Amino acid sequence: MGCERPDELGDPFFFLKPPTTTVTGPGDPVPLPAYPGARVDWEAELAVVIGRGGRNLAPEQAMDHVAGYLAANDISARDRIKAAKPVAEPFTFDWVSHKGQDGFCPLGPGLVPAWQITDPQNLRIQLSVNGVLKQDSSTAQMMVKIPEVIAAASRITRLEPGDVILTGTPAGCGVPRGEFLAVGDEIVIEIERIGRLENKVVAS
Repeated sequence: MGCERPDELGDPFFFLKPPTTTVTGPGDPVPLPAYPGARVDWEAELAVVIGRGGRNLAPEQAMDHVAGYLAANDISARDRIKAAKPVAEPFTFDWVSHKGQDGFCPLGPGLVPAWQITDPQNLRIQLSVNGVLKQDSSTAQMMVKIPEVIAAASRITRLEPGDVILTGTPAGCGVPRGEFLAVGDEIVIEIERIGRLENKVVAS
């Protein structure tokens, strides 16, 4: 489950990534879609892994349900966020094509237990492409803090052990600069105390 920035009311909204086809691990390839005009972007994120299920959690309860943390890359096909010819306005945005293509959710390098991370809201997060730093921020800058993200997700659906929630990405994605991933690119995410996640873009 991924989380995007909130609207003026403050609640985040969510999307789902198919777990059996999008989720990959450290060192696994990121397939670049074969269709013409693919504009594929990176998004470094802290991922929260649920250890104890729950529904309608209060933010004050949320952290008791966390098993641990991972680094995540919320790969996104920016060319697919809007349907070219939607049948009606509610069908304008295509979140499945945008976020749910094969290999679009590398996770790793390994689960860090929650008890080892004293403050997950104060971790440096960086992403580089071919050695060039693109994102450099801290989880302290999150627009919606981790307990609120978990609580909001639990109001939509019951959280189960093993669920993974991506918590949002900092500035530095490629789309504002017109930069997108290409075959052969090496993507590296480093999150303080979580580790280093490396993946290479390949032709699909």
